[in-house]
Amino acid sequence: MNIEQQYIDVFEQARNMICQHSSDVMNAVRDAAFEDFKRLGFPTKKVERYKYTDIPSLFAPDYGLNLNRFKIPVDPYEAFKCDVPNLSTLLYFMVNDAFYNGPQGSENMVAKERRKLPEGVFIGSMQEFFSHPTSNVPRSTFHVPSLYGKIAKTCDDGVTALNTMLAQDGLLVYVPKNVKMDHAVQVINVLKSPQGLDGPFMLNRRVLIVLEEGAEARLLFCDHAADDKDFLTTQVIEAYVGDNASLELYCLEETHAKNKRISNVYIEQQRDSRVSHNIITLHNGLTRNKLDLTFKGEGAECWCNGAVIADKSQHVDNNTLIDHQVPHCTSHELYKYVLDDNAVGAFAGRVLVREGAQKTVSEERNQNLCATKEARMYTQPVLEIYADDVKCSHGSTVGQLNDAAMFYMRQRGVSEKEARHLLQSAFINEVVNEITLEPLRDRLRYLVDKRLRGELNKCKGCKLCR
Repeated sequence: MNIEQQYIDVFEQARNMICQHSSDVMNAVRDAAFEDFKRLGFPTKKVERYKYTDIPSLFAPDYGLNLNRFKIPVDPYEAFKCDVPNLSTLLYFMVNDAFYNGPQGSENMVAKERRKLPEGVFIGSMQEFFSHPTSNVPRSTFHVPSLYGKIAKTCDDGVTALNTMLAQDGLLVYVPKNVKMDHAVQVINVLKSPQGLDGPFMLNRRVLIVLEEGAEARLLFCDHAADDKDFLTTQVIEAYVGDNASLELYCLEETHAKNKRISNVYIEQQRDSRVSHNIITLHNGLTRNKLDLTFKGEGAECWCNGAVIADKSQHVDNNTLIDHQVPHCTSHELYKYVLDDNAVGAFAGRVLVREGAQKTVSEERNQNLCATKEARMYTQPVLEIYADDVKCSHGSTVGQLNDAAMFYMRQRGVSEKEARHLLQSAFINEVVNEITLEPLRDRLRYLVDKRLRGELNKCKGCKLCR
């Protein structure tokens, strides 16, 4: 039996159960996604955008699935404490692949957080919004339900198709026209194995972000594992950024060596919009991130930044596509890796400037440090340009620490180990410095320092796994 067949069989046997626990909006695209998955299967290394990661082998084990909507027996608001000092956020949790609504029939932290939201803003379960639209949400210039699955096309990607056919719920962030959120929103994704499950566990997380014209929001997603179990996460994020809207999206992964994550992010920008997408991988097992960002309106601008610290046998693969479909748009891209031991890193970044997308400005950089001869980095920056009035550049470097800088520091009494650490920190912090949330930026500098010293191995202050 091929690897795909076990997932085909599971869906055919459990389709009614999956649909029963979901909404009509998600169910409407489920069967089409299933047919696409049967046709595409898992992408192999022969598929250009997946050539650095063996995707089929990740799905080969017999994973447990969250089809019966497992509920965590502990309140994460009480058990998990945010470790970013002075970061005043609106705090929410996703436990595995479900939004945590808190205990039923009683006052809880979710309700308290929602009362702090500006009028018309919704943050919560997709199923709740799609099945029972909230009365205080004004009529949208977008038809929000119709946006689900619109840019995360299942016909192009087997992992996205699998996620769409199995996801039962997800997180919806909706900000109406001209609403500017004063507080950042922090969503902590907690991986927690169901009681009684000894084997590996798979979850399929879904996120939909909708910012209408003139809206502004800052979102921080933090991935943490509450169990020392084998997890496989598929994640699909769709973000629609309207005219003159602004979205800052930060994704921080700090899990463990048994965790495997495949994340596909799709962003669509309209006229004069601004997007900052920042992804930081501090601790993981295997991570494969895909970003597809499309300019649909003139005058839009994006900043796409990534920082990776990996050692031992960890694997981190970032693949990006920035699609300039219209004129007068600007994209900035910077990804940096520090690889130690036998770690493997990969970056493939394609900037596509379509015919007619004149006055495009694009800068793409990928810079990498390999601390050992055994570490491996694969890099492939690509410019594909079909317009003649553009200003585009790209570059990539792979190397070791600067000998002259090392010599300078050693001459001044700095030990070799400390000199290496300081230079690596300065290297990776060029990405961290792009973060506009000052408390988060300061905290990440601290976490980068701890990670490079090998001291960032276990969360503290969390009662989820006790």
